[in-house]
Amino acid sequence: MPSESVTRETIQQAAGAVIDPELGRSLAELQMIGEIDLSSDKAHIAIRLPTPAYPEVERLADAVRTAVSRATSPGTAVDVQIVARTRGKQSGGNIGLRVQNVIAVGSGKGGVGKSTIAASLAYGLQHFGATVGLMDADVYGPSIPHLVGVEGNPAIKEYPTPDGRTVERMVPHDAGGVKVMSMGFMVPAEQAVIWRGPMLHKALMQFLAQTDWGELDYLIIDMPPGTGDVALTLSQAVGLAGAVVVCTPQQVALLDAVKAIGMFRQVKIPVLGIVENMSGDIFGRGGARAKASEMGVPFLGEVPAIAAVREKGDAGRIADVYAPDSAAAPHLLHVCQRTAIEVARHVIDQPAMPQLEIL
Repeated sequence: MPSESVTRETIQQAAGAVIDPELGRSLAELQMIGEIDLSSDKAHIAIRLPTPAYPEVERLADAVRTAVSRATSPGTAVDVQIVARTRGKQSGGNIGLRVQNVIAVGSGKGGVGKSTIAASLAYGLQHFGATVGLMDADVYGPSIPHLVGVEGNPAIKEYPTPDGRTVERMVPHDAGGVKVMSMGFMVPAEQAVIWRGPMLHKALMQFLAQTDWGELDYLIIDMPPGTGDVALTLSQAVGLAGAVVVCTPQQVALLDAVKAIGMFRQVKIPVLGIVENMSGDIFGRGGARAKASEMGVPFLGEVPAIAAVREKGDAGRIADVYAPDSAAAPHLLHVCQRTAIEVARHVIDQPAMPQLEIL
């Protein structure tokens, strides 16, 4: 049984001194220590993860178990409970969003599979237990409706206000548990959208502030390729948790990825890292990893050029990339976990956005 000198404070100090293997800081500093209980023969401690997509959870649990065991009497069982609650900066709280983290997914050029990675990121985070939304900000070439297999105008719902009025909000489509909004739901697939900057800005703000997203852990935004108005609009309207840059391994794609990173940095959007998509014999491998190292940004992983990813996207079943027999699933889940950890790294110790009720 624990000796009389062992207290909750003893356990807390022992566990709090453990260095988180992903974030590189102590659990006390990261405020990850939860409830502590002591009984005659057991010490119970809860560890609060900052994301349900935390990788290799048992590694952290083992480190805490070892540290607490050393602080208790021999023979005392140590029970480590892992709980996850997404931490964020409440991105978009200033425009009424109830979203912990808004993540932009961009690229320096088209044709690198940006939309596929954005949709896969949304479904991957959902796979780990997060509540997720997916917003298609590529107004001129929306791909998300096809990838997720959803079409049709979103419903409009009226909400009462405290002063007796009603306001209208768009209701995002539910695509396998992920809330989805896109301009592609509102215009025929063959119709081109020809807008100037102000109309684009207005549409994006409607997608953000006039859509009933509800409470989300993550809202993934599929950006238009290249550099332009959308990043500026988002940087001014929403406190983004960060941006993921997608590219392929060859040099011509990497040159444009560098521009995308420069754009995000210029508008003060944290760069969470680079994803190398379609790695393999055709495009080569390793170019994005090398460029990430050169530019001092995290490398989030590579996704091989697997035909099944393209086939599932073409069939409107991109969520099936996480089927048990999917060869792409381990690569994509790794990208999701690295992205979630980088988000946690950026939001820890940062003040949350002010929360504003928009009617």
